[in-house]
Amino acid sequence: MSPLVVKLGTSSLTGGTPELSRPRMADLVRQIAGLRARGRQVVLVSSGAIAAGREALGQPDLSKSIPAKQMLAAVGQPRLMEIWSGLFGIYELHTAQVLLTRADLDVRSRFLNARSTIWGLLRQGVLPIVNENDTVATEEIRVGDNDNLSALVANLIHADRLILLTDRDGLFTADPHRVPDAALIDRVDTPEIPPEMWLAAGGSGRQGVGGMRTKLEAADLARRAGAEVVITRSDLPDVLTRLESGERLGTVFTPAGTPPESFKRFVLASPAAGALTIDAGAAAALGRGGSLLPSGLLRVDGEFQRGASVRVLAEDGTELGRGLAAYDRADCARIAGIQSGEIEGALGYYYGDEVIHRDNLILLSQ
Repeated sequence: MSPLVVKLGTSSLTGGTPELSRPRMADLVRQIAGLRARGRQVVLVSSGAIAAGREALGQPDLSKSIPAKQMLAAVGQPRLMEIWSGLFGIYELHTAQVLLTRADLDVRSRFLNARSTIWGLLRQGVLPIVNENDTVATEEIRVGDNDNLSALVANLIHADRLILLTDRDGLFTADPHRVPDAALIDRVDTPEIPPEMWLAAGGSGRQGVGGMRTKLEAADLARRAGAEVVITRSDLPDVLTRLESGERLGTVFTPAGTPPESFKRFVLASPAAGALTIDAGAAAALGRGGSLLPSGLLRVDGEFQRGASVRVLAEDGTELGRGLAAYDRADCARIAGIQSGEIEGALGYYYGDEVIHRDNLILLSQ
């Protein structure tokens, strides 16, 4: 099963107060621990670093400038992780901090490194807790809000579901604070989100930087990558447990695409920076759904970096497919023909057993 991404905004962690609410956080941890006990992989995208920084410094009266926010995030992020680590530790769950910027997700090599790290944590039973790296992010590389960051993370790890927990029941036909008879929109299954829904999306909350507009942007992005998206209240009793049990809560956005389709368009549209010629055994393994291992690699052509799109050729020059190389050109040449277990010895480091993982490969015959 693909992982679940859960996004918690500042309002969900504070309950609208100036400080983090430990009881609220503990209840959400209990629910996530229950999902993990049933075998569900979870990635948590958590806001709250700035709120934790304000709390630690005694709620100072500061400007709303980026440097001031970055200072508060620098103080608050380790405090936030300490709280999460302690709460998850009650259930003997290990946590890991993953700090990202848009540059980490826009540059393909960084994208692959981030994905490898998160998948590595999940394989070891560690719960990744993701936040934007506010202390170093400049305007040019900021995602800007954790709603869109959570959608980018869902796309990064091919999540099948994104749950955006907030202080509202979901998306309404109008701002319910201004229009008392505004109705909850319980389901969106059209290929495009209708214009009137964009108009209905309101402004930001009191403490977080994201509002309903950013949640709609996140839903649009994640559903195009093949994930179902749910927007609902964080303080509903057992909200995560109920959603994962199939109960309908909040606003549900059905997937508007599938990860393979999106990924195939990306790979085939990317100019091939090089070519890998493989032997007949490796070609047969690819046809059976396997990955390209170094033992089947005969020749490396072109100049390319890790994460670049490369052509995969049979011995007679026939193009079998396209894929994203897990190693750069020099590394591929050095490990050609060896066993996967010998990669680290040959290079001094290790990105995985595969030259191209099957999840990063498109066969042209398909």
